[in-house]
Amino acid sequence: MRIFVTGASGWIGSAVVPELIDAGHQVVGLARSDASAAALTAAGADVVRGTVDDLDVLRDAAAASDGVIHLAFKHDIAFTGDFLGAAEADRRAVDAFGDVLAGTGRPLVIASGVAGLATGRVITERDRPMIDGSPTSVRAATAEAVLALAPRDVRACVVRLSPTCHGEGDHGFLASLVAMARAHGVSGYLGDGANRWPAVHRLDAARLFRLAVEKAPAGSVLHGVAEEGVAIRDVAEVIGRHLGVPVSSVAPEDAAGHFSWLGGFLGLDAPASHTLTGELLDWRPVHPGLIEDLDKGHYFAAPAA
Repeated sequence: MRIFVTGASGWIGSAVVPELIDAGHQVVGLARSDASAAALTAAGADVVRGTVDDLDVLRDAAAASDGVIHLAFKHDIAFTGDFLGAAEADRRAVDAFGDVLAGTGRPLVIASGVAGLATGRVITERDRPMIDGSPTSVRAATAEAVLALAPRDVRACVVRLSPTCHGEGDHGFLASLVAMARAHGVSGYLGDGANRWPAVHRLDAARLFRLAVEKAPAGSVLHGVAEEGVAIRDVAEVIGRHLGVPVSSVAPEDAAGHFSWLGGFLGLDAPASHTLTGELLDWRPVHPGLIEDLDKGHYFAAPAA
């Protein structure tokens, strides 16, 4: 298959591209910079220059492909005050793909998330988001719009990723927690720290995206979840041990001051299952779990001067 991948040089995309190529697929990656283009070329992918705002570029690339994996999201503005703007740009890109792929039977696979779908119980692939007009629900509505493409003869599916897609080179949530613990001299967690985050190694997630574009049925919801839920207190304890700093609870009212932008997410209790995904696609995570990955030490290299 010739597969067009947006976000191809990003954290997940840079694992998806070699996964696809190793399986014999031809990959065309969207690149918005010279550095991204060079990385994709080095990985063996063809390059289309543009951004998720270049809708004509997206349409042309999708039309020339046998399938699309959409991973790009404007994280740079999403977590600096304009999540709604990022979510709206994402919706425009998805609508453009849907219009091109309608009537073709070709796959459209997009990334979404499991966090926030429910609290205090295990989230399954059957759960659906509440669309209430909030900025985060705008992105959830995009995932629902993708699933609604199935009757238009698009083999559309959604991969809901764990909030923690970890591995060496990760600059996301875990790296931020490490940086905050280093800056404050304490490894913190909210309340009693018993709340759980699902987790997946990015290489396991990459394999799931490959399986999805190859054979997931239209309308599938898949969970990129390897571990159902890892207690945040356990994460804080590993960080504290590696940095040699105390581990301590942070009061909910102090979350923003201690954890900055991460404060609103860290207290979520969002365990999730991948049972139905495993049964559907025979997906079995094989890479290290979150705590084992943290213990490898690569998150704790001294920051560059």
